[in-house]
Amino acid sequence: MLGVVGKQLRQHPALIPLLIFIGGGATMSVMYLARLALRNPDVSWDRKNNPEPWNKLGHNDQYKFYTVNMDYSKLKKDRPDF
Repeated sequence: MLGVVGKQLRQHPALIPLLIFIGGGATMSVMYLARLALRNPDVSWDRKNNPEPWNKLGHNDQYKFYTVNMDYSKLKKDRPDF
């Protein structure tokens, strides 16, 4: 399989950037899905010890991937304790 790909890349060198960008996009998408599965508070992997992980978040914890113009350290608590 890799030999066929190598042969095609030698015959058509214009395919090299295409292969690089497709591989990079696939890698970034897999990394983002892994981040969502491991770091998102909505996902619970251990239901016995931590059935509701979203309740352990503080009022100033950042769990979003990217936030524009938001300083989480200056937020005030606006919800009750459970």
